[in-house]
Amino acid sequence: MSFRSHSSPYRWTATVLTMALMAGCGSGEDASQSSAAAGGQGSAAADVPTYPQREAFFGNLHVHTGYSFDAFTNGSRTDPDDAYRWAKGEAISDGTGAPAMRILQPLDWYAVSDHAEYLGVVPRMADPESPLSELELATRVMSDDAGVALGAYTELLNSINAGSPIPELADPEINRTIWSDVLATADAHNEPGRFTTFGAFEWTSNPGAQNMHRVVLFRGDGTIPAEPYSIFESERPEDLWAWMDGVRAGGTPLLAVPHNGNASGGLMFPVEESYGGSPLTLQYAQTRMRNEPLYEISQIKGTSETHPAISPNDEFAGFEIWDYTLGPGGERPPETSREGSYARSAFKRGLALEAAGNGNPFKFGVIGDSDTHNASSSIEEDNYTGKFGVERDPEHRLNGPPNFPEAESRQIREFSSGAVAGVWAESNTREALFDAMRRRETFGTSGPRMRVRTFAGYGFDDSALEGDWLERAYAQGVPMGGDLGAGDGAPSLVIHAMMEPDGANLDRIQVVKGWLENGEPRERVYDVAWSGDRRADANGRIPAVGNTVDPTDASYTNDIGAPELSVVWQDPDFDATEHAFYYVRVLQIPTPRWSTYDAAALGQETRDDLPVAIQERAWTSPIWYTPGG
Repeated sequence: MSFRSHSSPYRWTATVLTMALMAGCGSGEDASQSSAAAGGQGSAAADVPTYPQREAFFGNLHVHTGYSFDAFTNGSRTDPDDAYRWAKGEAISDGTGAPAMRILQPLDWYAVSDHAEYLGVVPRMADPESPLSELELATRVMSDDAGVALGAYTELLNSINAGSPIPELADPEINRTIWSDVLATADAHNEPGRFTTFGAFEWTSNPGAQNMHRVVLFRGDGTIPAEPYSIFESERPEDLWAWMDGVRAGGTPLLAVPHNGNASGGLMFPVEESYGGSPLTLQYAQTRMRNEPLYEISQIKGTSETHPAISPNDEFAGFEIWDYTLGPGGERPPETSREGSYARSAFKRGLALEAAGNGNPFKFGVIGDSDTHNASSSIEEDNYTGKFGVERDPEHRLNGPPNFPEAESRQIREFSSGAVAGVWAESNTREALFDAMRRRETFGTSGPRMRVRTFAGYGFDDSALEGDWLERAYAQGVPMGGDLGAGDGAPSLVIHAMMEPDGANLDRIQVVKGWLENGEPRERVYDVAWSGDRRADANGRIPAVGNTVDPTDASYTNDIGAPELSVVWQDPDFDATEHAFYYVRVLQIPTPRWSTYDAAALGQETRDDLPVAIQERAWTSPIWYTPGG
């Protein structure tokens, strides 16, 4: 059977760019129905389906619209209402004249998180009824002369990077009105049990074109601040956390999610002193983890799991690598910065810090996300519509927008389609989803809605996946995102993965382990379950699953792989005295990359500088083992 579209009636129903790069800026397992209070502001009481053993709900929280300064100046005329309607399955226009955008399968939850800096004011500069339209800057922002418009955009960006706002655009009264409207729009679309929204914004610290951005997400109860926190207050993460601690102390739960460590130039995961000037002490670790329990492992600007240069023995480490800073001209980050830019290295650094008594500031769970600037998180490879308005056309995505320098066009070609977050929660409500994020029972995928569950514990045997296995797994072990102490012998992982309905089959399940050996960080990737009758070679590696992708029509078949894989795996190299972490990576069989779909649509050959096929994947939050813990 040949696959191209991801739509199916049998799917799990779930409820100028050059400078813009600088800004970077279900139903399934057994469920029982019970009545639950409606969650969040603006939602009416309702009977909400609940799942005692939790269900996977898919969504994005890193979503920009035309309310972000860089999105509007690069063609997007969308707003938060458009974004939520898109996530629910409606068709929307971004004002570029391109065909309407529509997701093939609606999401369960969504959060618009436009940049806090100049939130919503640039669209008002285009409104003749707004006083902001009378500004000289507004005339340049709306100029038909691309050079003039680019100069205006650069002025906005430079003021943000300098932390020096343009006074007319930082009027507190205007900012509070727009922020209030953003929150009201989220509330209006929140439907507990069917579709969940959150109030959110992005804090856009970008020192030296190195990404330190965070999305800040509110649970929905308590009093949300009258204005979001921006880098006009501070570009130091420590100051953001202090603000968050104050908001939380006032009764409003919130959390932050850092993203794009691959573009941080090593600032994201420091080893001695933070960018904000803090030594990596126990207090630093506790403060960071209190505020940042999650990390965005993959998005449009590439995957931040690991890099081939730092994981040379991982044959799948080179997935969707976007190796640039957020500066112009396609600048590369220093090779020496990579250890501080990728999640797996951060996990290992965290073990060493904790073993030294300094706590673990990198004990985070993972999600996948988007970073769209066009309201639509076009995470489906065969439905990709680009990041900004300027590359809505397949020709522009593949070969570059008109008059674009090749360096910037290359960055566009190397964009991923984005990723998606999976959250294991008791219900599709603000409270349940937020609390699951807080406890790190999350996973990320590179787009497909495959599902993966992982538990670790002692005493699991081969029957651990039989019968009412989830109840026993929760009772006997800890789920992804959890902490495991010493037990009797080596711990076992109970792992279950299912393909996305009407999607691609699975190739294999891998366990990624990191540990300290005589104080030195180590890592290893284990193949623990795979499709077919393949056997390990002399080096212990499982042969490739094969490749059915036909680039001429961007199709593939499910003649290889398996729809479901599961395993009970015990660590054969366990040492009870060593700090360790384990996370699971699930690989699909090869399928066409978005650029292959675009090439087929244009009737042209696939490009030599892009992969024809990719192996989409899922990553779970780790489980941490602490000796004697």
